[in-house]
Amino acid sequence: MPGRSEEILVFAAASLTESLQELGRSFETATGNSVRFSFGASSDLARQIRAGAPADVFFSADTARMDELEQDSRVSRGDRREFLSNSLVVIVPAASSFRMREPRDLRSLPRIALADPDAVPAGIYAKKWLEAEGLWEKLSARVVPTLDVRAALAAVETEAAPAGIVYKTDARVAKGVRMVYEVASKPEIVYSLARISDSRKKAAADFVRFLESREAAAVFKRYGFVLRVVD
Repeated sequence: MPGRSEEILVFAAASLTESLQELGRSFETATGNSVRFSFGASSDLARQIRAGAPADVFFSADTARMDELEQDSRVSRGDRREFLSNSLVVIVPAASSFRMREPRDLRSLPRIALADPDAVPAGIYAKKWLEAEGLWEKLSARVVPTLDVRAALAAVETEAAPAGIVYKTDARVAKGVRMVYEVASKPEIVYSLARISDSRKKAAADFVRFLESREAAAVFKRYGFVLRVVD
């Protein structure tokens, strides 16, 4: 006999918005359960969970935020899944004439939008890349920090900033920007997914398993994510 349907609340990084909305609909159709989402900066979402927000599942754009929740016993090490990756790209408004061949070309820009490099995973990854290229000290004063990666994307789409550093998946869903450079090396971007330990809903664990399925992998790939090989 079918079990009682449940509603789960999923806190997830802003960069996962479109892919998870699509997968949420598929999960609802297949199971009869309901999925609600709260998208935002992983740092803000983790803070809300630590403060007692009633999330059932957390999907972070980095492992550090999940580490914090694990240390607070909000998630269990055995429940964590880290199978998804992404890449950074430099974007400009669609009508911009800016061209970029190498990272140091960024020095010609007056401003660069990116998610808060002191707190938000997309910004932290961008800062690490610029540091590795020896550019952070030269460019840090020109950085326009934003609430999350989608806000950085919006700043470039509206031409409030002449360029930005975002995830490739975000650039792919935007119509008002174009990619001028893709970061092909480090830092490695690792998303972390887990059921919140306080959640006793079966649907929460089922949704995590569903996101690891072949069906979900095909959706993530279509949106530009990279599936990591997990040992």
